[in-house]
Amino acid sequence: MLVSLNWLKQYVNTQDLPNEELAERITRSGIEVDAVIDRASGIQNVVVGYVESKEKHPEADRLNVCQVNVGEDGIQQIVCGAPNVDAGQKVIVARPGAKLPGGIKIKKSKLRGQESNGMICSLQELGIEGRVVPKAYAEGIYVLPEDAEVGSDALAYLGLRDTVLELGLTPNRSDALSMLGVAYEVAAILSEDVKLPEISYTTSTEKAADVLSLRVDAIDANPMYAAKVVKNITVKESPMWLQERLMAAGVRPHNNVVDITNYVLMEYGQPLHAFDYDKLATKEIVVRYAQDGETITTLDGQERTLKSNNVVITNGKTAQAIAGVMGGAESEVSDETTTVVIESAYFQGLSVRQTSKEVGLRSDSSARFEKGVDPNRVLPAAERAAQLLAELAGGEVLEGTVLVDELSKEPARVVVSPDFINNRLGMKISLEEMLDILNRLQFKVEAANGVLIIDAPTRRQDIKIEEDIVEEIARLYGYDEIPTTLPASNVAGRLTPYQAARRTVRNQLEGVGLYQAVTYSLTSAALSQKFALQAEDTTRLLMPMSEDRSTLRQSLIPHLLEAASYNVARSQENVALYEIGSVFLGKTAEELPREVEHVAGIITGKWVDHAWQGEKKQVDFFVLKGIVESVFAKLSLQNRVTFVKAQVDGLHPGRTAEIQLDGNKVGIIGGLHPQEQKDLDLKDAYVFEMNLAAILAADTDVLTYKPVPRFPAMTRDVALVLNSDTAAGEIVAIIEKAGTKLLKDVRVFDVYEGDKMEAGKKSVAFSLTFFDPERTLTVEEVEAAYNKVVAALAEARAEVR
Repeated sequence: MLVSLNWLKQYVNTQDLPNEELAERITRSGIEVDAVIDRASGIQNVVVGYVESKEKHPEADRLNVCQVNVGEDGIQQIVCGAPNVDAGQKVIVARPGAKLPGGIKIKKSKLRGQESNGMICSLQELGIEGRVVPKAYAEGIYVLPEDAEVGSDALAYLGLRDTVLELGLTPNRSDALSMLGVAYEVAAILSEDVKLPEISYTTSTEKAADVLSLRVDAIDANPMYAAKVVKNITVKESPMWLQERLMAAGVRPHNNVVDITNYVLMEYGQPLHAFDYDKLATKEIVVRYAQDGETITTLDGQERTLKSNNVVITNGKTAQAIAGVMGGAESEVSDETTTVVIESAYFQGLSVRQTSKEVGLRSDSSARFEKGVDPNRVLPAAERAAQLLAELAGGEVLEGTVLVDELSKEPARVVVSPDFINNRLGMKISLEEMLDILNRLQFKVEAANGVLIIDAPTRRQDIKIEEDIVEEIARLYGYDEIPTTLPASNVAGRLTPYQAARRTVRNQLEGVGLYQAVTYSLTSAALSQKFALQAEDTTRLLMPMSEDRSTLRQSLIPHLLEAASYNVARSQENVALYEIGSVFLGKTAEELPREVEHVAGIITGKWVDHAWQGEKKQVDFFVLKGIVESVFAKLSLQNRVTFVKAQVDGLHPGRTAEIQLDGNKVGIIGGLHPQEQKDLDLKDAYVFEMNLAAILAADTDVLTYKPVPRFPAMTRDVALVLNSDTAAGEIVAIIEKAGTKLLKDVRVFDVYEGDKMEAGKKSVAFSLTFFDPERTLTVEEVEAAYNKVVAALAEARAEVR
């Protein structure tokens, strides 16, 4: 929500507080101010000018030489390339010496030989976002109304001498999605009153009910519908004050009729819609559920297909608007419109939310209906729009309101005791202070029999239970005033063994160079079981925000791949990420998904890149395998982990292994399949995922220390000819089993497959280390142990080269 302070001051006295101080007080009261925006920041020396004449530039077809009256400095020649500049216009002129947003400085210059003393500006060049600039001026300069005074401060005329607060609202504070809602909040903070708009206008003797009939067939989704009829309007550009307020609020001006409905939306928080009465044709409005497959072309020019649960506003025959979401193009207000019907209604939030999602359209109106609008503002908002149409469009408001009203407008009653409030807050606030706070909030309150009987105003849809009142008291009393206390305990806090082990894993992964990622637990149905270590029944949300976030994940890898792809697409080619998070498997006895903590990682790009030493190393399977092994080593489980060749959908068939702990599967590791890499626009990428809960639940080996050997070790190397599909791990297991107690270590140090080897064969070289910690070994002892190994290898049909 964007809040113009100039606009806000129309409703509440801000006590001339500095803008930053006001923003801080609002934030401390519970609504976070994300930004304080000075709309005139960085702009100087910009005035209103008048274009006396315009001629084509003699040397450039797209440039015009304009003589512009800028006030005190008289008539100045300015070269302008805007396609819509013309003589007789009031324009925005940045004089020589002026400063514009982005550090742009305006100087006298020559363009193709013609002197130019300044610049005629567009609104975008003054820092206004293009999305809120009126479409008529989106591609050129902005033409000011006739009442702009030549030579005056253009920023003041445009309303840019203003500060805008950007509020970061939580979903429960829908009341602050309007200027009046924010005014009530600021008034409570500053102990001020709220000045509501005064609504008065002259009505016609003709009655609205005589020219328009109304029927609501979907009363459960639309319990209140009000329509005002205004005749003899003139559709034109809105006055400058209205346009600048809308642009400050992030809304694009269109024409006076549409702008009035948007203005009231921002002022009251009540969505409105204007129908061209003559285009309705039937003099009737019927609110009903749509027919399955019924279509409507909305104001954005898109054809929408509706379902039978969607509510539409019709002329008794065809749909003219999607209730609470957007109007239809068929009855859109145009320059030829002379009579309008102003709709102000209460649509149930759940219905609007479902419709908005199904038609793929979210608007300012739907956002407010979804969160809940004030039922007591439906009629005042319609009256306010009628008043403005009479004032700004010359309209004649017909007497009365065409109305269907079966909506309860009773405030929510909450009964709470002061002791309950103080006990929840852990402090002592007096009854007088509580009453003062509630009165400042304009909550109707009565203290009786030791309790507070509170009728929350209907604008505050979030006030339902006792705890809501506790929150209101706390935030306005001041969170800073809540005393800080330490828990009374003689036991020092500490991590559980599981938490300590998890922190060890995190520190190890970060220590070797991986960065922690935090991704969504929700994913699409298609990705929910991809790469899953254990695929079980999935859990799908009843009302997901989107199909991409509809199902709880069973693997961490898919979102890590998305994160890597996102980074690589932005020239961050070397990516090393890990995540520790939950996956959600099957269901428990309580019909809830079972959460299991996993750890996963991805690496791609270069693992080593030392430009000075000229050293580069691409990631590969063994880099990631080493990282995984280092985690098990930190947990003292390195002697119990093995890697067994495996096949996993989405991973490279020749570079994938199953990670086993004590012979049980606890994870997978492998290179990404080439097709997956192509789909994600990644080069060689390697991933792993492990069941962290199972690993940390395993009993760790007792840590023992041994003295450094005083006697030398002896090594023997052996190269074996093996079938290409024989895993080196199988051979290591044979060697370790056949070796005597003197054999202490076996390592693979070379693999060769080439033209000097027989087809289907490979050469693998192993280094065997022998030693005895108590004495120096003899050559004969080592040879005997070595020969046992060779004999065992021969039985396994491993040929010594």
